[in-house]
Amino acid sequence: MRVAVIGSGGREHALVRALMQSPRVEHVLALPGNDGMAALGAECLGGDPLDLDDTARRLQARRVDLALVGPEAPLVAGLAGRLEAAGIAVFGPGREAARIEGSKAFAKAFMARHGIPTAPGWVFDDPAAAEDFLRRHPGPWVVKADGLAAGKGVLVCDDAAASLEAVRRLMRQGVLGAAGRRVVIEERLEGRELSVLAVTDGRRAHLLAPARDYKRLEDGDRGPNTGGMGAFSPVPGVSPALLDAIRRSIVEPAVAGLAAEGCPFRGVLYAGLMLTAQGPRVLEFNCRLGDPETQVLVPRLAGDLAELAWQAATGRLPAEPPAWRPEAAVCVVLATPGYPDEPARGLPITGLEQAAGLPGVFIDHAGTRREGGRWVAAGGRVVGVTALGSCLEEARRKAYAAVEQIRFPGLRFRRDIARFHHGEGTGNSLTDQEQDPANGRTRPFSVE
Repeated sequence: MRVAVIGSGGREHALVRALMQSPRVEHVLALPGNDGMAALGAECLGGDPLDLDDTARRLQARRVDLALVGPEAPLVAGLAGRLEAAGIAVFGPGREAARIEGSKAFAKAFMARHGIPTAPGWVFDDPAAAEDFLRRHPGPWVVKADGLAAGKGVLVCDDAAASLEAVRRLMRQGVLGAAGRRVVIEERLEGRELSVLAVTDGRRAHLLAPARDYKRLEDGDRGPNTGGMGAFSPVPGVSPALLDAIRRSIVEPAVAGLAAEGCPFRGVLYAGLMLTAQGPRVLEFNCRLGDPETQVLVPRLAGDLAELAWQAATGRLPAEPPAWRPEAAVCVVLATPGYPDEPARGLPITGLEQAAGLPGVFIDHAGTRREGGRWVAAGGRVVGVTALGSCLEEARRKAYAAVEQIRFPGLRFRRDIARFHHGEGTGNSLTDQEQDPANGRTRPFSVE
């Protein structure tokens, strides 16, 4: 097959690497791609994935058989349908199914229609009505922009004043533009966050290995939300019984519900969950692979990614779920100063080759470019450093050893990815007691 990856970040870099190892793949392309993918040998086409007609023409001209769409915006815009009309199989849902991420109001109503457990929530188009609701019901609440907001559309509020300020910024000031003109105000859940991704062909769904990511910028889950500062897989304490309950109560009803509503979902359905004392609850659905969850899941996949994506895209998933390697994976994201609000660019980067040369280490380029024979930062999240190990602790040691090889001015990263301390209830650590979501030891976490 000739396979294209749509996107230019670390998630897509990880997909390109895996596809190039597949015996089914003759040629890998990326649109637009990045210089890190080109260094692997992928043909980077440039262009804009949101220009649907141009993207379809470029891939059709290069006889692409299968496209894997990484980011959500092209899917919400309808890229899958445009590519399918050009005769290209797509690992990613059509526009109607992608609304499950593209509109939080749609997702909330969809979950209510199909009995999928989530937090109680209310949708507002009028800021005065939202503010009146918050004055009468002080919360605590989570205020969410309805539309796509690149990870900045969820505001976790401790009190009524913070909730009112969130509504003011989104609906009156328009800090997120059209994405925040409508908001969802929902009850703030407490518990442990978990990312559960499922590959589906529109009828059958197989859960991928569980992962946990870190959204806040700073150690101990402090600071602003980001696109993701790290991840690890597998997740201690997530039992087969819990995963089976998530499959039966959340994933399968969502897949069946979308099919029943005339928009079958093909690709990866991402469920961002809170493990509460009452059981798993959906914080959000995404219509694609997570970033940086992909960076820890792809290296652990024992099978052929191209084959799995082709089976899902063509409606022919087998009865058996994909197999997983026994190793653990840890990813640490390196970011520039100023990220996420005003990330610095053009900073010279050294040590990438040395880090990539360490055993079991993968460097996924997210915001880099080659300039005058050297690597420089071209975005807020620069690279993801992922390592495989026999256990999470070994993978963590290897990942941070690789991080120490990389330098650029103002480099910042979290030092607590996959760090576990017995009896500690901060950050994304998981203590022995916290492995059981029914024991009541819970704390709030951010959503996006």
